[in-house]
Amino acid sequence: MFKDKRLTVTGGKGFLGQHLLKKLADRGCGRVSIADLPEYDLTSLADIRRMYEETKPEIVIHLAAKVGGIGFNQERPAELFYDNLIMGAQLLHEGYIRKIEKFVALGTICAYPKFTPVPFREEDLWIGYPEETNAPYGLAKKMMLVQSQAYRRQYGFNSIFLLPVNLYGPGDNFNPQSSHVIPALIKKCFDALDNNSATLEVWGTGTATREFFYVEDAAEAICLAAEFYNKSEPVNIGAGFEVSIRDLTELIVQITGFQGKIVWDKNKPDGQPRRMLDTGKAWKEFGFKAKTDLMTGLSKTIAWYKNNRHPCR
Repeated sequence: MFKDKRLTVTGGKGFLGQHLLKKLADRGCGRVSIADLPEYDLTSLADIRRMYEETKPEIVIHLAAKVGGIGFNQERPAELFYDNLIMGAQLLHEGYIRKIEKFVALGTICAYPKFTPVPFREEDLWIGYPEETNAPYGLAKKMMLVQSQAYRRQYGFNSIFLLPVNLYGPGDNFNPQSSHVIPALIKKCFDALDNNSATLEVWGTGTATREFFYVEDAAEAICLAAEFYNKSEPVNIGAGFEVSIRDLTELIVQITGFQGKIVWDKNKPDGQPRRMLDTGKAWKEFGFKAKTDLMTGLSKTIAWYKNNRHPCR
């Protein structure tokens, strides 16, 4: 049974990893190991081999990634490409060599072409080049899909590839140097409240749309796929709705209680124009459907940050 398998979760100390570990525990999985910094540098082949020798997994769930928002992608494209590419390629290959039962690879919505028709369908992954800002990261993660399909075709190795949309929730990364849009906006609102600021500056025009996926729902989707899905075709996992950055900002401002004016810095990039996934395959293949609406998820995330933040002075 799935709950009796030896599982290793890479990136298990991270935002998604912590929520996934709780979901696995709730499902009765008692043989779970974590592969993360500082114990294992997963860009190092020696550390990857040591991880496999020490944790002896039957199933690997690969969450570890170097990731960040638009600014981080602009500043560190080479690191984002190399670190994510080398982690995925070496982890999957070493898993194949050791004949593990299954490798679960987490991709990214950034792998989709810039002008993918909305909603994004898995069949459209290869119709164009990704949005330029995110392309090094998105393509590095996308190579895990190529590798997964190639290893299944040549070696019969069981690996799957999931495509999550933008995650958010309690415990997210609120570091302004590398955070995504929701935690960045939440922190900006609280900083503005702390400083009695009259304005709140937000990147872009606000017209771009995004889909946001509550982290507990994402962890549930990964658990279901790890247990029940065993095919080469990629699967989207997400909430199934889109919201404009302008509407999102106004919602966060409303919940946090910021009373000032929103100022849009139109010299900054919007990123990809629209993002929303078709999540029908996840329901069809392993019975997953997201449960958390945006208002509920944002309220929980903001409450968590309010209780756990260290006010900037």
